[in-house]
Parts: sequence; C-alpha cells; structure tokens
Amino acid sequence: MGAEQIHDIGRRRAWAIWSVALAVYVLAVFHRSSLGVAGILAAERFEITATSLAAFTVLQLVVYAGMQVPVGVLLDRFGSRTLLLFGLVLMTAGQLAFAFSTSFGAAVAARAVLGAGDAMIFVSVIRIVSVWFLVRQAPMVTQLTGLTGQLGAIAAAAPLTLLLDRLGWTRAFASVSSIGVVLLIAVVFLVKDSPYRRDEVVHIKLRALAQSVRTVWGNPGTRLGMWSHFTSQFSGTVFVLLWGFPFLVRGLGWSEGAASGLLMAMTAWAVASGLVLARLVARLPLYRSWIVIGVVLTMAAAWTAVLLWPGVAPAWLVVVMAFATASGGPASMVGFDLARTFTPVQAIGRANGLVNVGGFTASLLVMALIGVVLDLAQPGGMDAYALDDYRLAMAVQFPFWAFGIVQILRYRRRGLDHLRRVHPGAVEEMQAGRPFVHPGIGTEGV
Repeated sequence: MGAEQIHDIGRRRAWAIWSVALAVYVLAVFHRSSLGVAGILAAERFEITATSLAAFTVLQLVVYAGMQVPVGVLLDRFGSRTLLLFGLVLMTAGQLAFAFSTSFGAAVAARAVLGAGDAMIFVSVIRIVSVWFLVRQAPMVTQLTGLTGQLGAIAAAAPLTLLLDRLGWTRAFASVSSIGVVLLIAVVFLVKDSPYRRDEVVHIKLRALAQSVRTVWGNPGTRLGMWSHFTSQFSGTVFVLLWGFPFLVRGLGWSEGAASGLLMAMTAWAVASGLVLARLVARLPLYRSWIVIGVVLTMAAAWTAVLLWPGVAPAWLVVVMAFATASGGPASMVGFDLARTFTPVQAIGRANGLVNVGGFTASLLVMALIGVVLDLAQPGGMDAYALDDYRLAMAVQFPFWAFGIVQILRYRRRGLDHLRRVHPGAVEEMQAGRPFVHPGIGTEGV
C-alpha cells in the first residue's frame, strides 16, 4: 500500500475496533432473528397466514440481498465506520417502528427499513477484518465474526421470548431498539476505518459503477465465494429466522421451551464447529470449497433422515439435524475467505457484497417457498399444519443444495484456471498449505 501505516496490524487496537464492530453485528443478528421466536405471536397479532408471515422475513431479506452490491460500492468508497453508523440508525428506527405497528402493512415496512440497516453491517465488519488483521489471522477472525455474531440469535431465542412474555409486544421490541443508540456512540468514538493515514477507499463515479461491479463479478473467485455462501448458509438461516420454531413446536410436538433451547444449542454448536473449520481452512486453503461441500452433504443427509423417519423423528436425530444445519453458518463464512484470495483490498467491499447476496437470496426463496407449500398443502392456517405438511414444505431445500454444489464445482475449476493463468505459482502455494496473498493486499507479518 502507498499510504503511511500509523497503527499496528493485528494487534490490540485492531481487536478493540473489531470488538465494537462485532457488537453492532450481534445486534443486527438479534434484530434479524427476532421474528423467529415471535412468529406465532406475529401471526396472531396481525391475523395472517403462513405465506403472509413469511413475507415479513422474505421482504427483509429481499432488501438485505438487493442492497449488497450498492452497499459494497459505498463501503469501498466511504469505509466501514460510516456504513456502521448509517446501518445502526436504520435498524434502530425499523425495530422501533415494528414495536408500535398494529397493521400488517406498517409492520412489513418497518422490517424493510430494518433489513436496509442490516445490509450495511456484516460486510462492513468483514472489511475491518481484511484491513486490520494479518492474512494468516483473517480466516480465524472471519469465523469468529460469524460465530460471535450468532449471540444475537441466542438473545432472540430465549431472552426475547421472556421479554415478550413479561412486557408484551410493544414494550419488548421498543426496549431492544434502544441498544442501537449506545452502540452508535461507541462506533463514533472507537472505530477507525484503516491502520493507514490515508484509507484505501475508492472514489467511484456513477458512470464507472456498473463497470466496476461487472469487473468484480467477472472474477471466478467472487462467484465461487458467492455459490459457497448460497449453498451452505440458507438452511440455518431459514430454520433460525422463521420456520424452525413452528416446525419443532407444531410439527414435531416439542414444547416452546425445548424448541428455544435447541435454537440456542445450535449457536453453541456453530461456535465449536466454526473453530474447527477455521483451522481446516487455514491449513488446507486449496480444499476450502470441498470443505463447504462436505458440510452441505452432511446437512442434506441429516434432513433426509428426519423427513423420511416413519412418524415423529426421535429427539436425538432432530438434534443431529439441527447441529448439522448450524454448521452451515461457519461453512458459509468460507465464501468470504475464497473471495479474498482473488480480490485486492480496494475492491473487497464489492466482492464481499456480491458473496453475501448468495446465501440470503437462497434464504428468502426457500423461506417463501416453505410458506407457499404449507398454505397449498393446508389452507387452514398456522394451527392446522400437521407434520406431513411440514415434511413436504421443508423438502424444498434439496434442489437448492443440489444446484449450489454443481455451481461450486463449476467455479472451483474456473477459479483454479484463473489463478494458474493470472498468478503463476498461487495454486502450488496453496497446495503446500500456505495462503495465497493477492498482490493488492499488504503482506506485513504474513
């Protein structure tokens, strides 16, 4: 980099900045996941069907996914700090509006605003990881980002359930929205975009925007990361955000307490499996996409066993399925590590935005399809759905897994060909267990 370095990379200041940004991401996951345990209550509050209930989260994810490319461009232009601030403002306003919504239309609009704010957070944190940490540290810190962020899902699974029970809908959601104000102050005073005197942001003119995105998208490494994220992330997102709780309670007959407990245990498993995956990714950089495929096949096998089990699947098998599904979260983080191999830091925001589109596009499609299948199978509403209805609906995941695996294999081959052609020696370097450092990224201390 041409700019003067004024702070150490990968040291105490880096960890402090990352911790503040990570706290914002935890809050974003909490807001995103809050409807997962409030879904049944929301259906009663707004008197809606399963398709309409799915529309809450689907619209939120449509906004989230649709904003990833422009957010990536803005991130490369303005840096992480600015986007974290704007994201916090939108999430706080959206959750507060959701708390006071009494009509379905107003509530959907509030979730859309929340999704717009959420869209700015994760890629901003990942850019901080790319800029503030050494290349050898990045895979582990990236996994820690995704896994620690899931603490927000834990908070949505149990404490929010308690708040809703004790305080009611409006006071519970209004209370949690106030956390954003505290984090807004922390970001203003503690977060810095770069360890360099002049941050490596890119001043992109509007007429060059389409070309810059096409250039990043044309890189096979970006697409490999995107399809890896697409294939591994959606099942856990769909399960935790919306349909896992009704499936466990209404489909399998679990108590609400047991269902909330399993959602929390899934997060704990994701942390443990993520640490293992991080070490594998760091030691086997050439085989990262195969690691993702292995996790996806495990998920598909576990779901097959649960859905085909005669009668209600035993609790131990459901737990195995849930843990396998939870492993998809850490596997999806490998997509960002793959994209970083092919992308200079000046374009990492756009690359990460495109990667992040994958999993959330799959999530919103699967989430909506499950709602549609449930309503077609049983028009009687949430209380009428039986186990066979949920079995049929949850099976829509399998075509997405199959298509995603095909695309991963396709772009793995193209990505390796690209590296051999453009960066001779890169494949051999990864084969030897060493991470390839893109020439656009500084190599201090690697």
